Amino acid sequence: MRRSLLKPLLLSLPLSLLAFYLFSSFSVPNPSPNPNHKIPLHLSTTSTRFQAPKIYLYDLPRKFTYGAIQSYAAARGAKESDPLKYPGHQHSAEWFLFEDLNRVERAGSPLQRVLDPEEADLFYVPFFSSLSLVVNPIRPAEGTKGPVYSDEGMQEDLIKWLEGTKYWKRNNGRDHVIIAQDPNALFKVIDKVRNGILLVSDFGRLKGDQASLVKDIILPYSHRINSYNGEIGVGNRKSLLFFMGNRYRKEGGKIRDTLFQILEHENDVIIKHGAQSRVSRRMASQGMHSSKFCLHPAGDTPSACRLFDAIVSLCVPVIVSDYIELPFEDIIDYKKIAVFVDTDTAVKTGYLASYLRGISEEAILQYQKELKLVKRYFEYDDPNGTVNEIWRQVSQKVPLIKLMINREKRLVRRRLNDPDCSCICTGQNGTNTRL
Repeated sequence: MRRSLLKPLLLSLPLSLLAFYLFSSFSVPNPSPNPNHKIPLHLSTTSTRFQAPKIYLYDLPRKFTYGAIQSYAAARGAKESDPLKYPGHQHSAEWFLFEDLNRVERAGSPLQRVLDPEEADLFYVPFFSSLSLVVNPIRPAEGTKGPVYSDEGMQEDLIKWLEGTKYWKRNNGRDHVIIAQDPNALFKVIDKVRNGILLVSDFGRLKGDQASLVKDIILPYSHRINSYNGEIGVGNRKSLLFFMGNRYRKEGGKIRDTLFQILEHENDVIIKHGAQSRVSRRMASQGMHSSKFCLHPAGDTPSACRLFDAIVSLCVPVIVSDYIELPFEDIIDYKKIAVFVDTDTAVKTGYLASYLRGISEEAILQYQKELKLVKRYFEYDDPNGTVNEIWRQVSQKVPLIKLMINREKRLVRRRLNDPDCSCICTGQNGTNTRL
């Protein structure tokens, strides 16, 4: 009896080992935690290949794209014969994404552009909403004719145009990608586009039923100063801490004035009031490149462009902002590249400067090393930089979109008093001071 049981067991053992070998050989490895790791576009299993999601670029009426650039230029006295150029500003992600989707050669992109909307998984709406907001208060230059530009009117016209397309109506806009990087962009119609994937800089002006970390994507601001291309080191960084920006802000940014009062008399701290200009950007570039730490207090909303200026300067950011959301946190561990201090701790007299002086040179060098590794994620003009990373983030939303679309098809009604667990609540986070 024992021999009869043993024989089939011995015969099955080689088959079991072969099955284990085949399974091991074709297993997909765990993704690398290294922020420099490139996500492959095609992951092979035994017979399945991952295809990049397909995106369709809407051909909006010209007034929403190049027309907004033209209106901006005309309001500043430009001639019609002058070349049309998108103006540089901190919310210019909308231009970089539009330009990328219009490239003929898009090899290596996480998204595949298609010309037939019937093939698309996603629909990109290329309205320059942040630039439109800037144009809005500008009146036509003296001596020029034409109607006064209305950003609110542009927003309303956009909604009319979208609601007239079958692809928007088909899934209530859930598979549409809409950029609103300035915190006030699309403010009048935000409730009408909230189903879509919103590309924003933070959630400072958005309510919990309009945006979430699950549905939407946090974008970095376009840095406004020159990148630091030298080697890591503290020898040429004589200042302990640097900040240059508006001292007086609204809402969460009121802490700036308090920090000015506390830090402006510290010997090795440079803290200056200054608005955006070529001269101030040049001074900021010099200051960030020659300082060990760069202060990043909240602006009118939790984030501000100086964080990304600091990152590309290899100047260790000191983030004083209790409710900040940061871009690309699935691949970047910000604790490795920045110091976080909650506002209550930061405004204690003498604390901040004393704490930073206590950070060793070895620790600063490690911060700089990590900053150099992730720097490309904040360079919009890097071929493997910010734009590709934004598209990778967008591509990861496709399964969620399909889930929500299919789920919505079968739901008859919903009890509005029930809690909504489909998002990560953004109003309950806080900064953990690194001690």
